[in-house]
Order: sequence, then C-alpha cells, then structure tokens
Amino acid sequence: MYTSTRKKLNLNASSCILKGISDDGGLFITNSFSEFKFDESFLNKSYKEISKELLKFYLNDFDEGISRIIDNAYGEKNFKEKIVDIKSFDKLSFLELYHGPTLAFKDMALTVLPHLMVESKKLTNYPKKTLILTATSGDTGGAALSGFKDVDDVVIVVLYPTNGVSNFQESQMLYYTGKNSFAISVEGNFDDCQNLVKKIFTSGLELKNFELSSANSINIGRLVPQIIYYFYTYVSMVNNKEIKFGEKINFVVPTGNFGNILACYIAKQMGLYIDKIVCASNENNVLTDFFTTYTYNKNREFFLTNSPAMDILISSNLERLLYIITDNNEVLVKELMDSLKL
Repeated sequence: MYTSTRKKLNLNASSCILKGISDDGGLFITNSFSEFKFDESFLNKSYKEISKELLKFYLNDFDEGISRIIDNAYGEKNFKEKIVDIKSFDKLSFLELYHGPTLAFKDMALTVLPHLMVESKKLTNYPKKTLILTATSGDTGGAALSGFKDVDDVVIVVLYPTNGVSNFQESQMLYYTGKNSFAISVEGNFDDCQNLVKKIFTSGLELKNFELSSANSINIGRLVPQIIYYFYTYVSMVNNKEIKFGEKINFVVPTGNFGNILACYIAKQMGLYIDKIVCASNENNVLTDFFTTYTYNKNREFFLTNSPAMDILISSNLERLLYIITDNNEVLVKELMDSLKL
C-alpha cells in the first residue's frame, strides 16, 4: 500500500499510478522496502524475470497483468537486440541504458509506464481519459512522447525549456508528437516547467472528461522500473564472476531530478549489496552541495550546460529520500518542502 510523503494515506498502486502526484503536493511512496527477499535464486533470472519479481512486489493490486506488461514493454518492438548491457574494465564497469527507442535511459521506465496506466484503468474501472502533463529537461520528453504516442484514452503534453534542451532532444520530441501527444516550449528553465506542472496538479482544477497524471519520476510507476536495472547489474556481475554474491559494490549515478539515484538507494534498502552511492552533478550542483553541507539552496545561479537533462535546481525525488531518512515523518517533510518555496 502507498502513502504520501506529506500526509498519511492508504492507496493501491494503480490509484497512485493514475494520479501521478498526491493532492497534498506530496509524492507517493511505500514503506515496505526491507520486506523484499533478494537471494541467490536471482542469479538464474533474466532481465524480464527480475522485472516481474520487482513489479509483483510493488504493484500490490496487479496480478497476471504484470507478465504481459513486461513482455510487451521489453519486447523486440522497443529493444531489438538487448535490453541493457554492461561493459567492464578491470574494477570499473559501465551500465548501458541506451538500447531503447529514444536512446535515453528513461526508456527503461517509459516503455513500461503506458502499460501500467492502461492496466490501472482496467483495475479501477477508470471512467475518464488521462491527461499526462509532464516537464522535461531533455530525455524524459522524447521517451514519454514515444511511449504514450497513440495509447488509447491518453493525451500527453510535455513542457520543455526554450533553448534548455539539445537540438537532438527537441527534434526527437517534435518527431513523436501526434494526435494525442504534444510538446510545448516554455520560456524559462526546467524548474519553471516543473513548477507549472505541480501548480496545475495542486490547483484543484477540474477537467470535464480528463484526469491529470504525470510521466515524470514523481510518478511511482515511472520510478519503480528504474530499480530493476540495479538488481540486474549486480546479478550479471556475479554471473560473470566479477564479484561474489554478497560482495558490496559502489554506484556512481549522474542525476538531476534525483529519480535515477533514488532508485539505486531504494534498491539498497531492499537488500541489494551496495556500499557507496555517488551523486554525480554538473555545474548545477545543488545536490552535491546538499550532501556536502546538508543545506538545500535553490536560490542560486542557473547554468545551461552540455548535459541539459541534469540542468535542474529543484530535484523533486529528494522529497522521497527525506521521507525515508526521517523514518516516514510526513509532517517534517511537508514543513521542509514548504520552506523550500520561500
């Protein structure tokens, strides 16, 4: 069952996936990470099999639909040769997450989320169409538009910063627009786009035939599939005799909105043998400063860099980390997040 980072709730996974963000402005999260059982039986599982195990754990009200979802998402239509790959050089290994349709690691989750949305609608007898409103600093836009293009009863609108994404990313987003998918350029940076999305979600706006949802990693249905490749990486390294089962490894994760690295942290909470997790930033190093000084200061100069997907000053998923490390103290998290607006 799921709750909000800012208010005690008791919701099924399908409801959280459809809503995207809680009405109180918080993010949906479960409290049962440590109940997952990771053991040597995983060494015999493929990427799809590990995916099914993890989704069964997190999607409490899903049943036989999980196998169909994973088989469709990670099938040859989206991943023609391989799903992920690992290249190792002595004690340094690189996880390749660019084998999906848009060449971005976001494909790992955004090929799954549309299927989760469709299944969630069936489970809840959802009467309305879904309007997905999402912000992007680059990678999410193309992957989301690609994943949701032509999905029945779903309209997706992506907001991206003018001159804040690469030419390739903008061209890709515009390529994937269609009858139900739209990309809109916004004067400002990613944080401005994200703030617009959050304001709309918490405004109480009622749409006649639609319900709002999100494809950002603020949506738990986007975050959960990102946990999978950390388990697969570890299993692959054991099977390749690079490490022994039970030996801890470190992960270095480039991050902007804190979703990818949070997925790694959650994997560690679930029992994956991880020692250090290194938060890698670019010139917009608000996260690096936070972990160094324990102070989050968004009132700073914003830089446009050659890694636009990391050009972010307000990292949404940090809220989930705060919830976890404060022992699920939703009152404190709400106070902290409200103070960030000042």
